[in-house]
Amino acid sequence: MSVGDTIFAPASGRGRAGVAVMRLSGPNALSAAISLAGSVPPARKAALRRLWDIDGAPIDDAILLVFPAPNSFTGEDVVEFQTHGAPAVTRALARRLAGMPGLRPGEFARRAFLNGRMDLAAAEGLADLIDSETDSQRRFALRQVDGAARRRCAEWMEILTTARAALEATLDFADEGDVDADASIRDGLARAASVGGAQRAAIAA
Repeated sequence: MSVGDTIFAPASGRGRAGVAVMRLSGPNALSAAISLAGSVPPARKAALRRLWDIDGAPIDDAILLVFPAPNSFTGEDVVEFQTHGAPAVTRALARRLAGMPGLRPGEFARRAFLNGRMDLAAAEGLADLIDSETDSQRRFALRQVDGAARRRCAEWMEILTTARAALEATLDFADEGDVDADASIRDGLARAASVGGAQRAAIAA
């Protein structure tokens, strides 16, 4: 797998629905959309387009949106098709995309992670958010997506690094009698514990 290839994947659930969403991401996303729809609208402007199969038969009428790099979920050019949610339509569109050179099915969260658009904790939080069934699960997952884990780990790192420096100073210069870092170390460890406690309280809220 190459980060530079173009992927596509449904962004909506399986089965019959009023609307189905298919997304493309990568360097060939715009050219694939033009092959399907004839033209693409300006960035972030929704437009109605008819999608055409390889034999010239219509696939469906769809709302088409374009999100140019780097301001997209994956950091690449992204195209979104909003079609009718009939299984026959989504199958025909997926089959047409799979037949285009340089396109393959792929995972958008993985692509966003590989391109540095989200860290691993946020990617896992997104998966948890999609699978959430209760309000507490939803709230916790959304905090992870928003970077709560990253910020908490950064705060722990800063606190523990300071405490470690104080401990090393105590060990290295204990015989000089003018270095007393015990209070600093205790305060740092208490702060680290309080950060974890605040997080647990937020999850339970």
